Amino acid sequence: MEHSKRRFLPMRHGVKLSKKQSPKTDEELKRMLDIPYASAIGSIQYVAKCARPDIAYAFSVTSIYQACVGEAHRTAVKTILKYLRKTSSDDDDAKSQSGFVFKFNGSVVAWKSSKQDTTPDSITEAEYILASEAAKEAIWMKNYIQELGVVPNIAEPVVIFCDNNGAIAQAKEPRSHHRSKHILRRYHLLREMVGRGDVQMDRVSSAENTTNPLTKPVSQIAHAQHLGKMGLRQMSDWL
Repeated sequence: MEHSKRRFLPMRHGVKLSKKQSPKTDEELKRMLDIPYASAIGSIQYVAKCARPDIAYAFSVTSIYQACVGEAHRTAVKTILKYLRKTSSDDDDAKSQSGFVFKFNGSVVAWKSSKQDTTPDSITEAEYILASEAAKEAIWMKNYIQELGVVPNIAEPVVIFCDNNGAIAQAKEPRSHHRSKHILRRYHLLREMVGRGDVQMDRVSSAENTTNPLTKPVSQIAHAQHLGKMGLRQMSDWL
């Protein structure tokens, strides 16, 4: 990888990975067994969770194929490593990929990119479930900062931006709607948080949603724009 071509994106736009891309012959399987896929995933995991939210989506997608590594999976991991090298200075089921980013004073302080553990019936339901998970994280951080006593306005509602009008409407609905009764009870805590004024749900356009790189492959231009919003810069920009 040291002399490989560098990449501008951690995952190419339009790439789809699945178990169908696993080795089909004994020869392919033997060749894949010699690939240190799990080791590479472990290294990427450390970077994704500790310092680089921009590769969180790519890591989440590639990490689930460690037991059935195929050439497409190997190529996807190599793309992540090539992207990290360039920036070194700087469908098996219907479950949705979810992600959120929390910013404080203009800088990212927490992020997450993972596949949901339930199968939603619609995009609205998937966004509602994600908003609930994000709200719980927001309350934890809010309480922690409040105990420090260093941010006077921390008592104000934490604003959570969402690009789905249906999810926002459900979060503000005080009672269960017939279309949302099947959603697990724990996700309806979001309504209580909104009702108490702990969090506030606001609309953001899909194009301006900072979490896009954590939930799907995006174009190079969009990727760069979202990284700028997260406060991630090339090291040379700070010198």
